[in-house]
Amino acid sequence: MHRRSVAVALALIGLLLTAMTASASLGQTYIAPADVWHTLRTGTGPYDLVVGELRVPRIALGALLGAALGLAGALIQTVTRNPLASPDVIGVGHGAAAATVLALSTGVVSSPGALPAVSVVGGLLAAALVYVLAWRRGMQASRFVLTGVGIGVALSAVVQLYLTDSELEAAEQVKLWLTGSLNGRGWEQAAPLTVVLLLCLPALVWASRAARPLGLDPDTAAALGVRVDRARLGLTVLGVVLAATATGAAGPIGFVALTSPQLARRLTRTPQLPLLCSALTGAVVLVAADLAARTLLPPLEIPVGALTSLVGGPYLLWLLGRRGAVR
Repeated sequence: MHRRSVAVALALIGLLLTAMTASASLGQTYIAPADVWHTLRTGTGPYDLVVGELRVPRIALGALLGAALGLAGALIQTVTRNPLASPDVIGVGHGAAAATVLALSTGVVSSPGALPAVSVVGGLLAAALVYVLAWRRGMQASRFVLTGVGIGVALSAVVQLYLTDSELEAAEQVKLWLTGSLNGRGWEQAAPLTVVLLLCLPALVWASRAARPLGLDPDTAAALGVRVDRARLGLTVLGVVLAATATGAAGPIGFVALTSPQLARRLTRTPQLPLLCSALTGAVVLVAADLAARTLLPPLEIPVGALTSLVGGPYLLWLLGRRGAVR
């Protein structure tokens, strides 16, 4: 067991609890942390509505979303061996968004609880299309990423086309969903995501072991007895399911899946991307971003997806410049 990874994981858990407590306390109505814990323990008190029904479900959903996106980003970047790859960059998020938007705009889905299932189907179909088009007697990471970017652009065009042809009310609903926001969301969206994460736990245990040899050269990994293509396919499917379910719960939230694994890797200083620390980093990032989105310009609430994209854009430019300087 990597000691530094354990220490980082414990520190991230403490930071996550601090961010969750701060998010439950801060807002238009300030609530002391002691009153927050009292309300959570007893379920009664003057702040039961604000804490128990408005803030805590939103915080729990944000932590689950961040963990799912952090895991998805780590899995996709492990497969591609590229820090620029993530579900929202290679088209998976666009596929989930396109499927969800089509379902909402056409009236096929009327229950919000069914949106995660629709997003998973859309994400899987987009990932399958990218995988098939990028396959040329093997999977090359750069071709996989570029194919995903192209598919993502095409799916974005489909979404925009439906927005222009939709009624004003339906278009506004879809546009609100596309911004990626936790406003008005809670246990109803968190429950399906929790189920998916629990069902994926055995696969994540396998993924933590399968990801280690994939950090090596493909020929070296194959010489060690690893079925490289099967391992890559399994990791990709797992990452797509996590990212697509997260997208269905709150809409596309950009750059969390891109930045969290790289931040976790720099903290742990491990040769491969740490899955647990990536999940914890994603949870910390998203909970903190949602807190900033709620309190930065009161009483206006900025969609958390807009805030993460605003911060993630410069990070992507820095990462591109850093890779160019290394070359």
